[in-house]
Amino acid sequence: MKLDILAIGSHPDDVELGCSGTLIAEIKRGKKAGIIDLTQGELGTRGTIETRYQEAADAAKIMGVSVRENLKMRDGFFQNDEAHQLQLIKAIRTYRPEIVIANILEDRHPDHGRGGWLAYDSCFFSGLRQVKTIGDDGQEQEKWRPKMLLHYIQDRFYEPDFIIDVSDVWEQRMEAVKAYRTQFLPDGSADPQTYISSPDFTEALFARARLLGKRIGVKYAEGFVSKKAIGIKNLDALVLEET
Repeated sequence: MKLDILAIGSHPDDVELGCSGTLIAEIKRGKKAGIIDLTQGELGTRGTIETRYQEAADAAKIMGVSVRENLKMRDGFFQNDEAHQLQLIKAIRTYRPEIVIANILEDRHPDHGRGGWLAYDSCFFSGLRQVKTIGDDGQEQEKWRPKMLLHYIQDRFYEPDFIIDVSDVWEQRMEAVKAYRTQFLPDGSADPQTYISSPDFTEALFARARLLGKRIGVKYAEGFVSKKAIGIKNLDALVLEET
């Protein structure tokens, strides 16, 4: 299955928190999008591996993504090394996305930055013919390098290189986040409260989106960082608000 957009997250829920509005908006425009979760989030204080899989599946259905795959790397301990790069390169070559959206390159959680750099290096090496990978069909895969790699802003704030309006899909975006009931909603369990289960964390999601939206004259928006300069074909590609 060829995808237009592949979103990569170190943990289940990273994509929902970072770029799900953009994914939903692009899917509504007819684009085909998918998600790769690097780990199963097994070090999470709340919930279990089983609940995270169910929540990830529920969120994927809400967003309308075509495929969601978990590479089962070790939560907290995966590395940006050859073995893990080859695992992600295989996935990139399988789905052949035009655009990859991945974790930010440095953040509060070490896995976020490590996952971002893993995606960065894997996207590059995926385009080299001499890097060999074998697909699920037993055949050698062809090289593939996405045209664009973007990084979504997570816990720490970074000045975005560009901002995408997600106002029209904000409620659907937040429903995808709320699909992670053990992480963000009271579930009646004895699990302790965490940094992300606090109502203050959810309020911060709204505040960040409103802040970015104000920058471009809309209600809600998501910001992205790119290490590569982004070019446009003409000025009509810009979103211009009346002053």
